[in-house]
Amino acid sequence: MNRLHPRIRLLWVARAVVFALVAGGVTGAGVVFAPISIPPLAPVAVAVTLLVVGVPYALLRYRAWGYEVRDDSLYLQRGVLTKVNTVVPFVRVQHVDSTRGPLERLVGLASTIVYTAGSRGADVAIPGLTPDGAEDLQDRLKRLAIRAEGDDAV
Repeated sequence: MNRLHPRIRLLWVARAVVFALVAGGVTGAGVVFAPISIPPLAPVAVAVTLLVVGVPYALLRYRAWGYEVRDDSLYLQRGVLTKVNTVVPFVRVQHVDSTRGPLERLVGLASTIVYTAGSRGADVAIPGLTPDGAEDLQDRLKRLAIRAEGDDAV
């Protein structure tokens, strides 16, 4: 099973911290403008609670994530509270993208997104790859999809 790059933890922990701070700030605005009495330490309590839950969740999420390219499919394993195992047969792959958002570029990572035929939400993304690794995975999945389907696959 292939693991994600360890730097993805930085991105996920940073998102948890930003979410905790924003939620604390929103709660703080509620303290100022609320018609009812809210304890003044409520914003701090909200932010600390979200940090205590969010940061370990981000670290556990990293440990739970894995993927494997098999002979006929892409296998993904992820999930902290709910374990999700996804098998994407190569005959269902329509196209494959490599993406690098601003935050991913900041930490030197990329993602590969596999678009599949089927119902809405059937697409899968593999985050936390190096840029070269994402492009290599994209090319590999494309070749395997073409081999599985024929010349008109991807």
